[in-house]
Amino acid sequence: MRAPSLRPSALPAVRSLVLRLAWLLAALFTGLFLPAAAADRPNIVYIVADDLGWKDVGFHGSDIRTPNIDQLAKSGAQLNQFYAQSMCTPTRAALMTGRYPFRYGLQTVVILSGQTHGLDKEEWLMPQALKEAGYQTAIIGKWHLGHGDRSMWPRQRGFDHQYGPLIGEIDYFTHEQHKVLDWYLNGKPLKEKGYSTTLLGNAAVRLIDAHDPAKPLFLYLAFNAPHTPYQAPEADLNRYRHIADPARRAYAASISAMDDQIGRVVAALDRRGMRDNTLIVFQSDNGGVRNAMFAGEGDLSKTKIPNDNGPYRDGKGSLYEGGTRVVALANWPGRIAPGTQVDGMLHVVDMYPTLAKLAGAPTTRSKPLDGLDVWSTIAQGQPSPRTEVVYNIEPFRAGIRQGDWKLVWRTPLPESAELYDIAKDPGEKTDLAASQPAKVATLKQRANELAAQQVKPLFLQAEFGAMRQRLHLPPALPGEEAAFNEEN
Repeated sequence: MRAPSLRPSALPAVRSLVLRLAWLLAALFTGLFLPAAAADRPNIVYIVADDLGWKDVGFHGSDIRTPNIDQLAKSGAQLNQFYAQSMCTPTRAALMTGRYPFRYGLQTVVILSGQTHGLDKEEWLMPQALKEAGYQTAIIGKWHLGHGDRSMWPRQRGFDHQYGPLIGEIDYFTHEQHKVLDWYLNGKPLKEKGYSTTLLGNAAVRLIDAHDPAKPLFLYLAFNAPHTPYQAPEADLNRYRHIADPARRAYAASISAMDDQIGRVVAALDRRGMRDNTLIVFQSDNGGVRNAMFAGEGDLSKTKIPNDNGPYRDGKGSLYEGGTRVVALANWPGRIAPGTQVDGMLHVVDMYPTLAKLAGAPTTRSKPLDGLDVWSTIAQGQPSPRTEVVYNIEPFRAGIRQGDWKLVWRTPLPESAELYDIAKDPGEKTDLAASQPAKVATLKQRANELAAQQVKPLFLQAEFGAMRQRLHLPPALPGEEAAFNEEN
């Protein structure tokens, strides 16, 4: 029996069919094994404010004018129980790693300008994951995760482009800390004039205007506003002539100046046709300052602290809600419904796995994540998968929340433990520890479990090292001449 043969006239159709099948198979396998096309993945613009008080935005009832932030909140989702760490460095580390800072030694205080430690280079960071998935990655603004050597800098940790300061606090106009310039473009010192908030906005707009739409964009826009020193241009100060206190006036002006730049970034996305496929997240890195000790490296002993955390207790540096529950929103046209209110618990560590999933970026190279994928909570109103928040684990204190119950535990003698029902008492006014000993015991046990996984705080190691060095210095006694010239 002869094999059937094809008529010559049928060959073009067959070839066309074969080519279509080949194309479909290629598409299938590409979809399975390679990142999705740029058009299928969102651009991500992640904006962080520095030491912003919970109430110091318009949509939380402030008299400080923030129309652009308010519009993002109104047309997107307000994240009403979004938690960060209580200070700058720990929160930024948690965002970049998806892991609690106690796991790698950045849980205590911040990296001061004179210190040389930084975020463990064994941690696989969000920009590294996104870059591996085909994203263009850029940091414009504050880093604060290590400046002691170049291996800690942003360009060595997954960012294609870098612009702004490396340390935690700078003069807004000179871009200096302790008279040393801290302003860089792709790792090289840059001297330029201008108000830092405006310069960061300018850089973000330039980046968006020049962006190649063939690649999705991850822009980490980290303002130093409204962190100390409280400074703003004269035009912005004039918006708040009615505020008598100079610190509050400058603080309010710096927030409005930041809001202006956020508006310019959104306008640039619109102009480039990128807005509809861009997820914007905005948060503060911690609660507003209420204690001058945590304000920064400058002397604020004679300054009236201007931040307002509304109904929440205390502020930056504390484990109470005022230090850890922060302003936050998410906005993505067509994917997040306007006016969405997200009341479930979320934590900054959740942002890494959530954004990685949206981006098609694998997290297999990361160490075990504490973060959870919370996209269905933000975008679809599903209950949050997060039932526990670890405020912090340190050698001398811990903060744990499970469900509505929150423990604040101080371990140096005399030990103290406070228990609050956050659902009924978000202002933490009524300590229930004495009436709920079983709850206290359960949360203490959990804190001890986590403490066993703790890496010794790098800040304390650095400080103890400095103390040991001082032990070998000669006594700081006055010389003979000083003794004779001493005023009695």
